[in-house]
Formats: sequence, C-alpha cells, structure tokens
Amino acid sequence: MKRVVVGLSGGVDSSVAAYLCKEKGYEVIGLFMKNWHDDSVTISDECPWLEDSNDAMLVAEKLGIPFQTVDLSKQYKERIVDYMFAEYEKGRTPNPDVLCNREIKFDVFMDIATSLGADYVATGHYCRKDSIEKNSETIYRLLAGKDDNKDQSYFLCQVSQKQLAKTLFPVGELQKSEVRQIAKSQNLITADKKDSQGLCFIGKVKLPDFLQQKLKSKEGQVIEIDSSHDIFKAEKSAKTDSELITQLKKDSKKLSLKPEFGKVLGTHVGAHFFTKGQRKGLAIGGTKEPLFVIDTDVENNILYTGQGKTHPGLHKKGLWVTNDEVHWIRQDLELKEGDTMEVMARIRYRQPLEKAKLYKMKDELYVIFEDEQTAISEGQFVAWYHEDELLGSGVIA
Repeated sequence: MKRVVVGLSGGVDSSVAAYLCKEKGYEVIGLFMKNWHDDSVTISDECPWLEDSNDAMLVAEKLGIPFQTVDLSKQYKERIVDYMFAEYEKGRTPNPDVLCNREIKFDVFMDIATSLGADYVATGHYCRKDSIEKNSETIYRLLAGKDDNKDQSYFLCQVSQKQLAKTLFPVGELQKSEVRQIAKSQNLITADKKDSQGLCFIGKVKLPDFLQQKLKSKEGQVIEIDSSHDIFKAEKSAKTDSELITQLKKDSKKLSLKPEFGKVLGTHVGAHFFTKGQRKGLAIGGTKEPLFVIDTDVENNILYTGQGKTHPGLHKKGLWVTNDEVHWIRQDLELKEGDTMEVMARIRYRQPLEKAKLYKMKDELYVIFEDEQTAISEGQFVAWYHEDELLGSGVIA
C-alpha cells in the first residue's frame, strides 16, 4: 500500500484531499505545518494557527488517520519572512505564497514526508498534474485546476519535475462547491470554514500591518506626475533585429522618474510600504481622479503617483527576467538564445491569462504582451502557459 502524507492546514480543501486519498486506498498521514510563532509580530490577539491546527487534528480524528504537527517556523523565518522584508526594503514586491510553496511545502515539508516513508505528498491546491513520455523519459505536467475561479497553478509556478513527481492534487479535478459538498457529507468540521485571506503564515494579518512592525517608518514626498509628461511618449515600433532588442528593452524597462517632473502633493510614511498600482493608504484628497502609485523610489524615499486608472505610468507592454531567475517546469521546452515562443501569461494570481511572446536573449528573457499590462511590479512572478499547462516562470527584474 502506498503511503501519502497530506499537508492538513485546517481548511476545507486539504481536509477533502485527505479524505479522497483515503478513499483511493492510500495509507494516509496528516501533518500540520506550524510556520509562525513570533509574538512580536502579530496584530490580533487571536491565534490563528492554534485554531487551524485544532481543526486539522479533528479532521484527522474523523478520518481515522495518524496526525502530527511539525514546527517549521525557523526555516519559514529564514527562507520566507527575512527574504520578504529584504525585498520590500529594496522596493520590490515579493509573493509569499509562491515562495512558501517552493521553499516550504514542496521542499522542507516534502523532506519530512519522505523521512516518514511517504511515496507521495498531497495538498489541497486547485491544480492538476499528468505525465507524458518523451524520448523514453517521463515528464510531469502541471495543469490548471478544473475550477477556473479557484485555479492555483500560479502559486506552484516554481516547482520542479522532482517535486511534481511526488505530489498529488486530489481536489484539482473538482469545483469548490463539490469540495464543500464532500466535506459536508463526511461531517468534517471544516465544511463551512471560510477560506483564509491573510498571509500564508500569519493568518488573519494584513501585509502592510505586518511590514510596519518590522520596517521603520520614514517620511518622504508624494509627487504627482501628469499623464501628458514627455517621459510617457512612445517611440516607433522596431523593424530590424537590433531595433527589436532596443524596443524590447524600452517596452520592459523601468521609467527614470525624477522629482522635477511633477509637483509635491504631500507626504507618506515610507516608500517601501507601497507597491506599484496601489491606491489605498495614500491619504491624499483633492485630486480630480483617484491617485495611484506609479513608481516607488526607496533610495530617495519618494512615491510617484498619477491620476486615474488609465495613467500611462501604470501601463507597460513588457518585462524581463534575468537568466538566474528563469525557471522551467518543462525543462525540455527551455528556450535557447535567439529563440521565441508564443504563450499565455499572467503576472499575478487571479489575473486572466494574456497573450504574450517570450524572447530569449543572452542574459535575460523578455516577456512582451500583446496588450499593455497594469502595474508590473519587480519581485513578483510572471508565469507562462500553453493552454492549461504551466510551462515556467520567473521573478520580474
């Protein structure tokens, strides 16, 4: 009998994943990951992980499977939290959920599962996998979940072939409503539990509140730049290859905004607390249209803003990823220098897939979209797909 270790999070998806594995005849062990217990940075008096681990234990009891809690908070702090703070201080916007999957669930957690003799690890993610044979080698494919509304393949954009080989996604073929139905029919305590909205490690805490406890406040200027400024004027499209490279760089490079381009509207508490495209938290009124952050300059502690959703400072056609940050799940499809590939891509979770083209250069990979994208932020992940298969991803430079 094959042994499966399920990451029981105390939510409905992982509870049903455990039930489905048991139904399939696997020997199932439930493991709850405790990722955080630094009391100096929690906002509410509630202790979300205690409630969650208790729910996970009750589910394991109900299903009649062994259960234990593993404390991964040390690795979590080193690999996720410290990295996040370092990135925010540089004015970048990391995605903790993608990192959590790459560094914790599919690495540290998988090692623990393997040490328990697991053949597979199962999670409650809404995605699917299958395999193909190519040159007498088995290649695993990561596919979008069947529920379009809940598809979580983006969060797994950094997993490897080795990790996919050992992973099961039992709820990937189901709709969320079906998952809740199964949980109800089995009287699982998590059947009606709300999906968690906080950070993936500190429960109900909102990210800005969390950051503010660790990063220092520092007053700086909020500058508005008019949408008609010359810096936003586009140049002609490329014809030759060398023009194409120039154009790719232009389409994806960060604008060099300067304070003298605009006017001071007020002050903020620290540029590193804000991200591109942000509207809330600026606390500046009196503009005709809502103000959006169009760029952050953490070195000089300046926030550049513009009025309205259509401000040209918010929109760009492209982005680039340095070679060392490019990750192919499908290594057999990896591009060589000079290659291009038509793909569908997204730069954030829940964003509809958009038509794009990959251009592989010597030192970087360019992702150029057919339509302009809003608030492309350095530090976020771009993921590219062919139909419903996620092929690869990278950290936006």
